[in-house]
Amino acid sequence: MQVKVLLFATLKTLAGESEISLEIQKATQVGELKESLAERYPRLKPALSSALVAVNREFAFDEDLLPAGAEVAFFPPVSGGATSPGETPPTLFSITEQELDLDDLLRRITLPTTGAACIFTGMVRAETRRVVPHQTVHLEYEAYKPMAETKMRQVADEIRQRWPEVEGIAIVQRIGRLLPGTPTVLIACSAAHRDTGVFEAARYGIDRLKEIVPVWKKEVGPAGEVWVEGKYIPGRED
Repeated sequence: MQVKVLLFATLKTLAGESEISLEIQKATQVGELKESLAERYPRLKPALSSALVAVNREFAFDEDLLPAGAEVAFFPPVSGGATSPGETPPTLFSITEQELDLDDLLRRITLPTTGAACIFTGMVRAETRRVVPHQTVHLEYEAYKPMAETKMRQVADEIRQRWPEVEGIAIVQRIGRLLPGTPTVLIACSAAHRDTGVFEAARYGIDRLKEIVPVWKKEVGPAGEVWVEGKYIPGRED
């Protein structure tokens, strides 16, 4: 049977291609597919040992069996659409190449009862001073978009479970080539009052996005370029 394999970030670079069609035997496990890929693309072998896997846009593990016609995505740990019709309170989540309009996004999660909002926005740094100081000319963001937007909705659902008084939620990630000073990601939560958890909810949102939403960035600077990978390995509960 056939499966479609998608490669992202470092793995795409090592293989030299982003999409592969493979013929496999029935009852093939994810781990066995990894071995087949390592044989076909020897440069991939070191990266596959730490790669995350999604089958049909859900995290999968070495012992899982591959269904016929599966879409299998391999990607490193993540570096760190539209309003849902009829959904109240408002929940926005999207992967976009468009410039982030913070005022518009805040307006779209503001209700008549809203009296407080907390916004986190990530930015492209021109200079990094932690660990190994270096300069950045630009960042290149990419995402496994269908799964990323599914996981954004999951993050929003988790926020609502923990902070039920939060009213509106916006989770937006920009992709493409971004210059220093450019906003890259936005997490916004609105509520009736500031003591309802909006600060904690926004912090949780960005931390969780960095764990389970498949988005990566490549840093390009005077010293060269490198894909930035995270360390969090999702489990079945993710």
